[in-house]
Amino acid sequence: MPRIRQADVEEVKARTNIADIVGERVALRSAGVGSLKGLCPFHDEKSPSFHVRPQVGYYHCFGCGESGDVYTFLREMDHVTFTEAVERLAARIGYTLHYEDGGPAPETSGRSRLFAANAAAAEFFRAQLMSPEAEAARRFLGERGFDAGAAAHFAVGYAPKGWDSMLKALSAQGFTREELTTAGLVSTNQRGGVYDRFRGRLVWPIRDVTGQTVGFGARKLYDDDQGPKYLNTPETPIYKKAQVLYGLDLAKRDISRGDPKRVVVVEGYTDVMACHLAGVTTAIATCGTAFGSEHVTVLRRIMGDESASGEVVFTFDGDEAGQKAAIRAFAEDGRFNAQTYVAVAPDGLDPCDLRLQRGDGAVRGLLDHRVPMFEFVIDRRIAGFDLGSVEGRIGALRSAAPIVAAIRDRMVRAGYERVLARKLGMEPRDVHGEVESAARRAGGDRAGGSGDRAGGRGDSPAPRGDGPRPMPGSEPAPATEQPMQRVTLETLPRTTDVALERDALTGVLLYGHRIDPGILARALAIPFRTTALEAVRASVAAAADRTRPGWAMAAIEAVREPYRLLAGQLLARDFPARDDDHAVASVTDICRRLVLRALDQEKTELLGAVQRTSPTSDEGRALRVRLRDIDAERRALIEVD
Repeated sequence: MPRIRQADVEEVKARTNIADIVGERVALRSAGVGSLKGLCPFHDEKSPSFHVRPQVGYYHCFGCGESGDVYTFLREMDHVTFTEAVERLAARIGYTLHYEDGGPAPETSGRSRLFAANAAAAEFFRAQLMSPEAEAARRFLGERGFDAGAAAHFAVGYAPKGWDSMLKALSAQGFTREELTTAGLVSTNQRGGVYDRFRGRLVWPIRDVTGQTVGFGARKLYDDDQGPKYLNTPETPIYKKAQVLYGLDLAKRDISRGDPKRVVVVEGYTDVMACHLAGVTTAIATCGTAFGSEHVTVLRRIMGDESASGEVVFTFDGDEAGQKAAIRAFAEDGRFNAQTYVAVAPDGLDPCDLRLQRGDGAVRGLLDHRVPMFEFVIDRRIAGFDLGSVEGRIGALRSAAPIVAAIRDRMVRAGYERVLARKLGMEPRDVHGEVESAARRAGGDRAGGSGDRAGGRGDSPAPRGDGPRPMPGSEPAPATEQPMQRVTLETLPRTTDVALERDALTGVLLYGHRIDPGILARALAIPFRTTALEAVRASVAAAADRTRPGWAMAAIEAVREPYRLLAGQLLARDFPARDDDHAVASVTDICRRLVLRALDQEKTELLGAVQRTSPTSDEGRALRVRLRDIDAERRALIEVD
């Protein structure tokens, strides 16, 4: 298969801002000059340890050790091949790729074909919404307050009644039946026949956080349809309902920019549409499944959920099913750093019906009546007890105490103990005692388990696999050898020499192309005193052209094990400076200090040698000449502005 020319690979990477690609999935914020950080997309954490360096096109997680360039990021996140990653980014920036030996572009396969099939299906459904047959679909939308503009904004479509309308249309575009089956667009009967999965239904495209269509949700329109009211795409290689949130591609920008950052979780596709059209543009919904832990992870990365200032508001119907949904959502509450709330509309209306009956203002006002999730769940727990009797109050206390006990913040817990005492008409000390007992029981249940309910970060997880992911070209250790102990910033000694050498390497990796070549060459020619940092220095010093884009990444990949992870951390860590110009000045000063340190060490050794040498000997005179030269070099370095 023809390979993409290396020059094109480098050019596409140089023209792509890695922060834009990562930022589609992770809320990034400034972490110092030239550095951004957010919650790691490769492991679950509550405090951001994932750093991105747009200037050098590099990311690194200090928690799990994952690192790489923009191609590595796409390959890890989307499970695509290297070629597909390059082609995707080239298409994004409108760059024409060339292939070795003048060969044609290789055929795309796997996940890329599934994305393409879903995109083609979405366009087919959208076009069908304007057909005469789709009158029932248009009427359904109109009766719920959605006009043609709203349908276009959410790319709503219509699946014709025929058994193979979409199958024929996509087959004509070159998609195979195997591809359409894998994409979940067609089904197979017992005799092996293939037919459209969605027929005679209103269709919503379900997109991932980057805006790519991964599946569909479809609502039946006709009485003779014997299928479920809502039918979704089945699980496929690109559609995992536990990880997808409808509307997140439209809501993510406003979520990440909000102050406070707020997410509104509703229950259906039309509810998302209603909220967005009413001005609540951070509304999202699950797709055929309950809100779960993986949804929490996706949202927290978009919110940059490292503080308690954000809000997640769940809207539920007022009926029993809605209350059960609230209880299920509460089970995931502790995974958020943000504050969680519940909003139930008057008369139990969902956002779509609320907008239809009372207007856009009522939908926006729904959020003004939100109540904290803990309080909502407490109220539901005690609602079934007769609070007029002693037995009823005790039963209600025992039912609600575990809810309050699950609150980790002791100040907040104490506040809810008082709230519960007031609701039950009981003494606060009695409520406190039962809550403490519930906490002890919960602690006993967790003994030997996975930790507290909130799933706090705790110790940083080990890198995925048995150690740092090998760079291309590295060979695995023989099975008889013990794995090498990884070296990280945290394992380095805390000395002034280490600090100087560490900062020098970070500075050179980031700003080496702007440092005076003379002083930089002198600094990098000096062996470092710390073994691990010396291994990185040797690789950096060997770099042929530090003005070439990507040189720092190449230098890191050339670092020998077990020091490559450390090299990645050095590139990703914060470099304290006000701006780039001050950073360059600081790195230049560090390079001078390295040279001065080497001169001082040489001077100390020469002074000792002078004591052992005759002052009239040739050797003695040569030593004194060198001492004078060292003093002159030191003065020149010190006097530089």
